[in-house]
Amino acid sequence: MRDILPVLGRWYAARLPFGLATVVDVSRSAPRDPGAAMAVGPDDEVVGSVSGGCVEGAVFELAKEAVASGQARLETFGYSDEDAFAAGLTCGGEITVLVRPVTPELDPSFGAVAASVLAGEPVTVATVTGGPAPRGATLAVWPDRAAGTLGATGLDAAVTADARGELALGATVLRHYGPRGQRREDSVGVFLRSFAPPPRMLVFGAIDYAAAVARIGDFLGYRVTVCDARPVFATPRRFPESVEVVAEWPHSYLRGTGTDERTVICVLTHDPKFDVPLLQEALRRPAAYIGAMGSRRTHAERVERLVEAGLGERELSRLRSPVGLDLGARTPEEVAVSVAAEIVALRWGGSGAPLTATQGAVHPPRERGPGQET
Repeated sequence: MRDILPVLGRWYAARLPFGLATVVDVSRSAPRDPGAAMAVGPDDEVVGSVSGGCVEGAVFELAKEAVASGQARLETFGYSDEDAFAAGLTCGGEITVLVRPVTPELDPSFGAVAASVLAGEPVTVATVTGGPAPRGATLAVWPDRAAGTLGATGLDAAVTADARGELALGATVLRHYGPRGQRREDSVGVFLRSFAPPPRMLVFGAIDYAAAVARIGDFLGYRVTVCDARPVFATPRRFPESVEVVAEWPHSYLRGTGTDERTVICVLTHDPKFDVPLLQEALRRPAAYIGAMGSRRTHAERVERLVEAGLGERELSRLRSPVGLDLGARTPEEVAVSVAAEIVALRWGGSGAPLTATQGAVHPPRERGPGQET
């Protein structure tokens, strides 16, 4: 949903009503995760997707009906053996979609939420999906405040507490409560959609490969910083406008920079005076991925120096080197695809093997974890 918010924000600011469809639950081989969204706005303009094309036609009609009626609706779509041409998921999975109308009157907090997300500020939106509470009602929860209501004070209080917990994890989840927020009851469904700040990608070494990796990292939704000690290479004009460029010794920069379990670190310097002190710092701090470029000989020499510097087997096991998956890549752009593929595979537990050589669901159920959002 993050990618369609600029358009939704413009519609909302112009007081143009639109229908917003959000995936709130999935099962089996569903093509999109909870939080995926599609909207139908003025002149039937469509942005976003909830299924990659399988049920968009049906959702389009539901969104128009929601705007016309002013009422939210919950629909489940799955593959139909009886009618393979009916609206359904040909992949065999099942998704549940909440479709609701959005106007300043129905959702007074939407504009503030959109502004926070676009500014990289954390916020969770709680929406009633069903039960003895007004379906489609929303409650926006920031770390220091909340706005809106789900229809009952007790429900608001319970959901606010849970929303802040999910926000700390960057997680999106469907929860159930009693009508007054009772935690041991499950009559009211509430979808908690967390918008945590984008995860960081730190690229060290401002070479041509770094420009390609920075572009693909930006495409994947990372907040990208490129760092190099050489000012002649660390110049913003060599990188996308959205990428931060820093001229500083890599290990010094990393020492003064926060990382977490979602952070990706790509070391492309392949120069011992840069990458050994940098990797000493990187391998001792939280990160989702730490990759280093270089040949197998360079890797062996690098590991030898890191051992001499005091790193142990546990720390060295975190290092992905040589960086990337074996795609036969040659150009900087191809290498960037290889690196991105390894990052995605590690994030979701993929094998990196061709799908034709694997068994089971193409879109297996995903474990909820930090920063796993759509």
